[in-house]
Amino acid sequence: MFLSRRAWRTWRRSRPFWGGLATVVAGSEICILPLAPLEVMLKQGVAGLPSVLLGLVMIVLGLSAWVAPHHRGLAGVLTVLLAVAALVMSNLGGFLFGTVLGIVGGSMIFAWQPVPAADAPAEPTAEAPADTDAAEPAATPATTESAEPTTTTPTESAEPRLGTRGSPPPTGATVHRIAPTVAVPPAAPHGKGSTP
Repeated sequence: MFLSRRAWRTWRRSRPFWGGLATVVAGSEICILPLAPLEVMLKQGVAGLPSVLLGLVMIVLGLSAWVAPHHRGLAGVLTVLLAVAALVMSNLGGFLFGTVLGIVGGSMIFAWQPVPAADAPAEPTAEAPADTDAAEPAATPATTESAEPTTTTPTESAEPRLGTRGSPPPTGATVHRIAPTVAVPPAAPHGKGSTP
């Protein structure tokens, strides 16, 4: 008994079970309602065919979420769309119960994400050096400078030099970060007694 309960729990957690169950119940409710007596029905439609078809497709989408959880995105979106369509095509979507349950189930199917196995060890992405004190900083590429002394203005020396992907810019290229200046004339007073 314990092994079967564990197997059931593993199967249930490996797929959008509760969203699929809500979708199957919503589809069943939308599908069965047209088979009720005429006094219960609000609108029969074309012999209740749209209601039965919408309900059957919703049941199939709920089951497909269980059988093929990798198609959960499509199943969830189609379930929500069919539940909204059932609102106008099938007795207010099964008296609103089927529509609301279908929207909730489709949303749960769409939002479900598989959980990685807990027993699988996480692999490191990069190896760290054994001794961080002994690690030397990365050397910067050497640039060829002309033998002439260069003079820089205070704005050039304070501004960083930018290049492509961390490399230094070409010789003599500097980037100036100076904000543009906009001159705005003073506003003339407008009010009572003054003319523009």
